[in-house]
Amino acid sequence: MKFDLTNLRGDITGGITAGVVALPLALALGVASGLGPMAGMYGAIAVGFFAALFGGTGPQISGPTGPMVVVLAGLFASLSGDASLIFTAVILAGVFQVLMGVLGVGHYIRLVPYPVISGFMTGIGVIIIILQLNPLLGHDSPSGTLGALGNVPEALSAIHPANLVLGLGTLAMVYLWPAKWGRYLPGPLAALIAGTVLAFFALDVPILGSIPTGLPELQMPVFGGENMFLVVEAAIILAVLGALDSLLTSLVADNMTRTRHHSNKELIGQGIGNTAAGFIGGIAGAGATMRTVVNVRSGGQTRISGMTHALVLLAVALGLGPLAENIPQAVLAGILVKVGLDIIDWKYLKRAHQGPRWDLALMVLVLGMTVFVDLITAVGAGVVLAALAYVKQVASLQIERLRNLPEHLDSEDDKAILERNRDSIALFEFSGPLSFGAAADLGHHVREHSAQGSKVLILDFSAMPVLDLSAAMAVETIATDAKDSGKQLFLAGMNEEVEGVLKGLNGRIPADATYRDRSEALQAAEKALNEVDVGGDVSALPTGAA
Repeated sequence: MKFDLTNLRGDITGGITAGVVALPLALALGVASGLGPMAGMYGAIAVGFFAALFGGTGPQISGPTGPMVVVLAGLFASLSGDASLIFTAVILAGVFQVLMGVLGVGHYIRLVPYPVISGFMTGIGVIIIILQLNPLLGHDSPSGTLGALGNVPEALSAIHPANLVLGLGTLAMVYLWPAKWGRYLPGPLAALIAGTVLAFFALDVPILGSIPTGLPELQMPVFGGENMFLVVEAAIILAVLGALDSLLTSLVADNMTRTRHHSNKELIGQGIGNTAAGFIGGIAGAGATMRTVVNVRSGGQTRISGMTHALVLLAVALGLGPLAENIPQAVLAGILVKVGLDIIDWKYLKRAHQGPRWDLALMVLVLGMTVFVDLITAVGAGVVLAALAYVKQVASLQIERLRNLPEHLDSEDDKAILERNRDSIALFEFSGPLSFGAAADLGHHVREHSAQGSKVLILDFSAMPVLDLSAAMAVETIATDAKDSGKQLFLAGMNEEVEGVLKGLNGRIPADATYRDRSEALQAAEKALNEVDVGGDVSALPTGAA
């Protein structure tokens, strides 16, 4: 495995900064899971190191995340705190993620449209800022965005002046730190050091406090028993949530670094990391957007930064905790507010009014759901709505291209036939694949654009390579409508696949006649119409041409 050492200084400083920022989060999320602060630390170390080593996103920082902890906390309650079964679920989740990567599931996340990513990124930025408002004012931040917002009025009534000044000073230092100095010492790390030293000697402000240390114990998986179904179910949920969380963060990293991650490789790395975490008594983790952004903004670009971040946490766990205990919460809050402001997609927001309104509405919806619901639901809803909008747009274009005009035909003979029989023959030419979204309007379009007295409808499939079941049902509906109105339906230019789908509905082609190409169908229709004019009976039209 090759390592890119061209950005070694940036990777190390980015990893150190991300590690310091990840420390309180790992401890807090470990407590929230029910398994204790060190379970959060061990999870951050294992997932952070192995996901970086084997993953497919260079600057990605992985560790415990909110969605994963919610599942673990629910499992903890359901299993009455049986740690061995919970760690078994974490191990299984990692195995499932490796399988997802091997099976190529990761490629599908690239289909997420930009407005969804923009809303997700901006929502993350807003959440980070909201969660830091209380620490800036000198108070602990309640869990959840709504809880943090609800506590702001109380915090404002009892502001800790020194804490607020320290936090705002840290924020200002990060913003004003000269870029040329940042190549040697990143602004966030400089502000972290300066703020910690100042607070240690001159200020009485809340600090991180006591940090537990120690080596993990090996946790062997436990299989069988009446609770095994709950364990497997939780493992599947953890695997899916972790995959979504990680790959969405990979997209954010791509957007910031102008690179492209390897989705399936990333899933394999995340899976290995979670499996390792379960074995050493750590909670499950995923790609962490906030920590990844901290890393990138501090200079991290390659897998070395993620591994460095994990080694920083390992060093803390092994005994360097006393140094980190003195970091003021206000300093971290100031750094994180800058991170939140950087994540917000200001570039898109400035020009959003110039683009399609639907894209802006989708972005705002995902933003709101990210902040007030949760990340996975927000992205899921955004992707579904974007997909439906795209299907409708494509369907409209497909219906518009379902032509009934002789002017576009290349063959002069075909044009002449249609001109002579404009009121009797209605020709509809498909210009490509017909989606299920267009199928619903197909019958209505044919009825609406057929001449009042047309006696023959011709559907030309020459340019249609495939046909799905919805479109086949629509063709059958057209055939029924034609029969009820005394018209004949000719199909032309079908390939074997299209013909097989149409015939598969009820064992026969839903038409009165089929022809090899459009010209042959037009000639047959004109000949039949002339014979009808002589005989005077429309039912005399052909019913079995091949």
